[in-house]
Amino acid sequence: MATFPTLKTSAVIQYPATRQARYQNQALRFLDGTEQRYRDCAGPLLRWEIPLSQLDEGEVAAIEEFFAANQGAFGSFAFTDPWDGTVHPNCSLDTDELQTTTTAEMDCATVLTVVENRG
Repeated sequence: MATFPTLKTSAVIQYPATRQARYQNQALRFLDGTEQRYRDCAGPLLRWEIPLSQLDEGEVAAIEEFFAANQGAFGSFAFTDPWDGTVHPNCSLDTDELQTTTTAEMDCATVLTVVENRG
């Protein structure tokens, strides 16, 4: 199984980064206008927003290679939560587009969103 790439400092993310817990709730609306709500999974799913800046060309190349190998949001990989060190074995990227910005030599930036999957 693939793992999320680390930076040359061996860090997974740069701060400020955010971590959110979300629940997958569903609602069924009936013809009379009433609703029935239910939860799709037993517990919360985590989501990490990872802004990366001041990356060198090697770090950007590793992220681009990882993105291509996972085919955007299609693939799954293991992600180590930087807040508590827990390895989440079934995660994926949130988008099929990778946008990188180069502002100067050895100064690239991108934002990745990692979501935890169930199943």
